Amino acid sequence: MKKALALLLCCAMAVSITACGNTDSSSNVETTMSYTPGTYTVTVPGMKGDMTVDVTFSENAITEVKVVDQHETYGIGYGMETTPIEVIPTQIVENQSLDVDMVTGATLSSTFLKNAVSQAVEQAGGNVEALKAERARPEAKDETYDVDVVVVGGGVAGLSSAIEAAENGADVLILEKQGIVGGATTRSGGKLMANGTDVQKAAGIEDSNELMFDYLKGIGGDMIDDTKLHKFVDHSLETYNWMVDMGVKVQDVEPIHSSLPIWRVHNVEGGGGMTDGHGGKIVIPMLDKYKAVDGDILYNVTANELIVNDNKEIVGVKGVKADGSKITVNAKSVILATGGYASNREMMAPYADFTDKYNTNVPAGNVGDGIVMGEAVGAQTFQNPSVQTVYVSYTCGVGINEESGLIVSEDGKRVANEYSYQFHVGNELAKEKSNVAYYIATANDPYPTVQYGMSLDSTVSADSIEELAEKIGVDAAALKATVDRYNELCAKGNDEDFGKPADKMVPVEGDKYFALKLNPAVTVTYSGLVTDVESHVLDAENAPIKGLYAAGETAFPGLFGTEYPGCGMAISSSAYYGRIAGTNAAKGL
Repeated sequence: MKKALALLLCCAMAVSITACGNTDSSSNVETTMSYTPGTYTVTVPGMKGDMTVDVTFSENAITEVKVVDQHETYGIGYGMETTPIEVIPTQIVENQSLDVDMVTGATLSSTFLKNAVSQAVEQAGGNVEALKAERARPEAKDETYDVDVVVVGGGVAGLSSAIEAAENGADVLILEKQGIVGGATTRSGGKLMANGTDVQKAAGIEDSNELMFDYLKGIGGDMIDDTKLHKFVDHSLETYNWMVDMGVKVQDVEPIHSSLPIWRVHNVEGGGGMTDGHGGKIVIPMLDKYKAVDGDILYNVTANELIVNDNKEIVGVKGVKADGSKITVNAKSVILATGGYASNREMMAPYADFTDKYNTNVPAGNVGDGIVMGEAVGAQTFQNPSVQTVYVSYTCGVGINEESGLIVSEDGKRVANEYSYQFHVGNELAKEKSNVAYYIATANDPYPTVQYGMSLDSTVSADSIEELAEKIGVDAAALKATVDRYNELCAKGNDEDFGKPADKMVPVEGDKYFALKLNPAVTVTYSGLVTDVESHVLDAENAPIKGLYAAGETAFPGLFGTEYPGCGMAISSSAYYGRIAGTNAAKGL
């Protein structure tokens, strides 16, 4: 099944579709509309700023929808042939209807755009409710495909797998649950972890496989599969260069945290620091490459069952499309790359009491599908006792950067050196099963984000620690004891409890006290299918399951301990083991 699909990359701000006449012959909606002809400009709130749309009408039709300005996330709101800015204008004009499908995985951008067109219709004197009326869809039909390799999931692991399989001569099909590829990667900060890169060398940074391995092993401890980690580390430069050669543009390198000496976190263009929404700069070049090697994708397909033959070999996968039709893919090899399960509250339940309170920015479809399918055919799984957790203020962003003042659990206890990697602090708070945390501050705090947080009306403040504790529901005696002890250590210039550097020990003293609420957020999960260094999925006896491979967050056991070791680790390791899975799946190894 070689179907070359053209990729439309609209990096310009103006994206439009124009009707050739008053109605489209493919439309299944009777057009009885009446409009005041002209072009109407509407501006609506968007994802990261206003979205401005021009809608042009004839007397009885919408003839053009043009997005003239927008600030959506690259790779989610725009940038691919399936993203909303490219797709929805076409659908509205072709169908003369506002009853067009949202792009799964980009529903907010879809909504903003449809809202803008709705307002333009109203301004032109059209009947908005009539245009929103349900229109007929083509009858759902079951489909069967025969390929060499089917990849379940189109994130960085899935795309890496698919590219390598195709370049090794395989006929490849990706089944993607969303209406866009990219998964959690697109929503991420867009970071790569590697050593020995040209960017490091240009910055005068000396690094090596040994230093990188020692750091990651030191964080992961006994849960690390040394051989698996060595493979990733020793090929990290090769993986990095593979992505750069594909068109991923790296702007600079930064430290994992300024308290750690070696800078090996590489930012894509526009990225840097603890920001998100830059991963499209990785995903779109990979999608370009996959299209260039004749790869195919079926969107809006939820895979739910692996096909097993009489010899207990995996020979395909079944799934269901959004329209209810069934998909069967017969294949010589199956690669599971469905991501993690941060959006699955049930699978998250073992980790902490904050199960119903945490936030996550991963796609809603990241619910552990690949892990569940693997288990159903006897795959071995590993249950890690932790997930990647950070505690962050939703109002001012404190907690995700390097603010190093006093942070306490909901019990009023200090649990970590606040001047350490953010996910270390988060991990320690999660161990305490703390539903929330609080950054306790006074006017002398040196961080601008904290100063901003203290200026907000929503931030709780009080004239005494005891009053502050009462307002936030923390035991007053416990919080007072914690603050007193912290101030005592500040006066000594020696953090005897957690070893924070003396220059980061700023006492909590002043006329007014503030409590900035920090909420738990989870992005990466560590449990999943057990694989070997060749990306084979293993059974309970550690034997490979014939025809089944896995990579990425679906198969992170052995690469992570209980604490996330650094930005870029998830993406880069997923790319490396995805490539291994694709090569071996294509060759039947």
